[in-house]
Amino acid sequence: MIAVRACLPASLLRSFMTLLVLCLGAPLLAQQSLPPAPYANRQLDDPVQEAVALELMATLRCLECQSQSIHDSNSPMAGDMRHQVRVRVAAGEDPESIRAWLMERYGDYVSYTPQVSATTWPLFVVPLLLLLTAGAIFWRRFGKRT
Repeated sequence: MIAVRACLPASLLRSFMTLLVLCLGAPLLAQQSLPPAPYANRQLDDPVQEAVALELMATLRCLECQSQSIHDSNSPMAGDMRHQVRVRVAAGEDPESIRAWLMERYGDYVSYTPQVSATTWPLFVVPLLLLLTAGAIFWRRFGKRT
């Protein structure tokens, strides 16, 4: 039996190994190196506006954490969203218009208070249908017997 051995020149093998190391190390270069947004962790000067911003931030979901509000999260994405909320509140924008803007930008998922729309109506209708179906089955099974 003849063994076939593939021989690569040393320079080609060295080039391949260098390329492999560079490809594996590339994600390290993609880390967040930007400073946080100015109003990410700094309060507004006006306490009334800050209270409005905090109330709104408590009802918006962090897109990275998904189980925390942007008020509670320390992720860079939540910091950017806090900055946007504070800047818009300071500019005199209505909290509901800020929520609508964020929902338009990031989707309905960003709000803890869902609204009925073409994409979310099943979330409201399906539980009612399940309750009605369970009630009908229960009534037919254990209802009035003659």
